[in-house]
Amino acid sequence: MGKFENVINKAKESCKNSDISEFEHFVDIDKTIKMPKGATKNIRNYKLTRYACYLIAQNGDTRKKVIALAQTYFAIQTRKQEISEKEYTSLTEDKKRFYQRNLTKKGNYSLNQTAKNAGVKNFDKFHNAGYKGLYNGETADDIAKRKGLRYREDILDNMGSEELAANLFRITQTESRLKRDKVNTEKKACDTHNKIGKIVRKAIKQAGRNYARRIAYTQKEFKTIGKRK
Repeated sequence: MGKFENVINKAKESCKNSDISEFEHFVDIDKTIKMPKGATKNIRNYKLTRYACYLIAQNGDTRKKVIALAQTYFAIQTRKQEISEKEYTSLTEDKKRFYQRNLTKKGNYSLNQTAKNAGVKNFDKFHNAGYKGLYNGETADDIAKRKGLRYREDILDNMGSEELAANLFRITQTESRLKRDKVNTEKKACDTHNKIGKIVRKAIKQAGRNYARRIAYTQKEFKTIGKRK
């Protein structure tokens, strides 16, 4: 277990250095097994997310076939994503917006099903919790008023591709967290959605320090992005 623990610890360190909570991706599920003559022994085990598996593969011994295969798998998946991104960047802004809008529509439908299973009944409250997290306290109505939209006009239909991408990330990560944490009350679901919104906002703000072209993250920037021309 020594070498294995070393790899796990390196992967955890990579996780922490990326400002990501290791406890969300490396879950201890130790168990006790029976030994001869009535003795017992504790066995260290983990429940890992896909991200944790990726970090372990990157920090593992490439001489081991299972690690080599894992690294190859993730390399291929990364390449596929790069090709997809290259195709995406060639699209016009209108086509990007249409593409992202379809994804958010599907994502919201899936999120609603998961939220319903988690005990959510007031979906306006649930979705506003996420918007408040991402938009620094603003509800859907606040965002609509700021954008100058008409009554019942969908705010998602009036966002640019980058703003839609930020919301899609909020949607998918919230659904994942609700399932992973087995959330079963409306309050916990709303709190989770709000927390994810804040995390996405923080991530976008952090990215803004490193990249010239970035997703707008302040209220002023969100105000000018995605308006109809």
